[in-house]
Amino acid sequence: MNTEPTVIAESAQSPSEPPVSGVKLPRLVTVAAFVATIGLVSSAMMWQKLSGIQEQLARQSADAGSNASEARSTARQAQELALETAAKLAVAETRLSEVSLQRTQLEELIQSLSRSRDENLVVDIESAVRLAQQQAQLAGSVEPLLAALKSAELRVNRAAQPRLTPLQRAIARDIARIKATAVADTPALLIKMDELVLLTDELNVANAVASPKSKEVLQRKAQESVADWSGRLLGAVQQELRNLVRVSKIEDPEAAMLSPEQSFFLRENVKLKLLNARLGLLSRQIDSSRSDLASAAAILAKYFDNSSRKTQTAINLLQQIQGQMKSLELPRVEDTLAALSTAAAGR
Repeated sequence: MNTEPTVIAESAQSPSEPPVSGVKLPRLVTVAAFVATIGLVSSAMMWQKLSGIQEQLARQSADAGSNASEARSTARQAQELALETAAKLAVAETRLSEVSLQRTQLEELIQSLSRSRDENLVVDIESAVRLAQQQAQLAGSVEPLLAALKSAELRVNRAAQPRLTPLQRAIARDIARIKATAVADTPALLIKMDELVLLTDELNVANAVASPKSKEVLQRKAQESVADWSGRLLGAVQQELRNLVRVSKIEDPEAAMLSPEQSFFLRENVKLKLLNARLGLLSRQIDSSRSDLASAAAILAKYFDNSSRKTQTAINLLQQIQGQMKSLELPRVEDTLAALSTAAAGR
């Protein structure tokens, strides 16, 4: 059924060509119009898109410009801040150098003050020790010297300076040595010298004649018989005869040649020697005092009767004085003075 109309149509259209071209032209126009429409729409879309891109680029360019201006402003501020910071840093460095210089000067000043204080302390201690040593020599006692050393030790301990440690040890050694030293009793020596001076007047010279005894009364007593009285009278005559000639052994000829006047001056010379020794002891001239005592001992041994009890007593007393004079010298504080000299020199 469907084939027939198709044949009819083909037979109807075969005689003439123009109708076929008339049917194709509108289709081409339509296609062209459709393509043009699509192109126009595409162009419009592309234009719109380009417009959006341009607007975006414009905005981005504006933003980039504003960001660039802000960056330039920030860079300028950063540069100004850097310059300001550099100026402040230079000022801080200057102040730091000034502070360092002031600190150095302050440390030097503190050290100078510390050295001055230590030097003044050393000078004061040395003066006190030397003065105490003189007082001890004059008084014949170690108490002033011990007091001065203990005071010096206390002051050094309070100072607490390491450079004064040798001085502290030296003071401790001197204190221990002084405490261990036995010093003679000066007042007892003076008393013994006074006794010896008084005893000098009673000493017998080596060539002295025996002192005459009290003369007995040769008269006859009432209760005495004639025989007893004659015997007593005869004994007295014999004693007088014996006293006319005296034989004695004198080893030193000079002692035998002394006259009574010379014996008197000899005793006075011994007294002067003893008194000089006493003055030397009081003035702490130990060597001079020893020399005077040795001279007095030589005179006693040479010119006086050594067999006499009083002479022996005087010689023994003089030997005791000389023995005690050996321990009369006060100990010296050489270690402390040497340490003070070292500390004063700053070593």
